[in-house]
Amino acid sequence: MLEIITLFSVGLALSMDTFSLSLGLGTFNISNRKALLLALIVGIMHFLMPYLGMLLGNTLISIFKINNNFLLGLILIAISLEMLFDLLKKENRAFNLSLIGMFFFALGVSLDSFSTGIGLNAITHNIYMAMGIFSICSFCFTYIGLILGKYCNHILGVYSSVLGSLLLLTIGILHLFK
Repeated sequence: MLEIITLFSVGLALSMDTFSLSLGLGTFNISNRKALLLALIVGIMHFLMPYLGMLLGNTLISIFKINNNFLLGLILIAISLEMLFDLLKKENRAFNLSLIGMFFFALGVSLDSFSTGIGLNAITHNIYMAMGIFSICSFCFTYIGLILGKYCNHILGVYSSVLGSLLLLTIGILHLFK
């Protein structure tokens, strides 16, 4: 029982950045279908990345000196700048997030799951249960963030879209210097 509580705590912690970024992205009137698809992709990535981290993590980090925070920062800055340019170009504020954009968003927010996978054996020996919990938590937090962001957009209008873009940009810049 303690192991499940621990895994849910880790899953919630891994999903917090996903929630805040989804909240910002949701202010751009993402359709419910795209919100569900993005949440599903994020959930799948949070299932796969701990396993990849467990298998490849130590080797890749020692060879390439990967800085997860820097890479996430670059991805978030690129997404936020694209959102701001899209907002400036059109009166229609629907941000068209492509499947490739969804994949990169999911990859960026699941990098912490990759690094968690490196030490996952220290937490549990039931790796598949851990991956499932991480996946469910990130799916739920992504979807809820997107829907709440959409709701904020209806209340605050264009200001919520600008605020969402600036939130992503700020979080991206902060990740560059972690």
